[in-house]
Amino acid sequence: NLGSTAGEISYPNGAVYCGTKAAERAINDGLRQDVLGTPVRVTSVDPGMVETDFSLVRFHGDADRAAKVYQGVTPLTPDDVADAIVWAATRPAHVNIGRILMTTIDQANSLLFNRKRK
Repeated sequence: NLGSTAGEISYPNGAVYCGTKAAERAINDGLRQDVLGTPVRVTSVDPGMVETDFSLVRFHGDADRAAKVYQGVTPLTPDDVADAIVWAATRPAHVNIGRILMTTIDQANSLLFNRKRK
């Protein structure tokens, strides 16, 4: 499943998104218990800031506002997240990677970023 750091620490104006991602964590935990003893593995990849169209959609097409989200930060890319998913899925059959929490080195959590000044 694809979670988010927003499921751990919410941010202003993100109540529904953050709440949904927190629920995803609970669902994964429950599902992992439900499939215990079977060959089914349950993994959540929880990225922080990833440069996608997410901010453009969130800000209703306001490209300038969306671009400011990534200003001064080197965000993760979709390929970074895909690589983590592939890695988790290709572990030996007896290995379950329960959760991958991944952020850029410029991000501590959903609220705290190191923005480089120009």
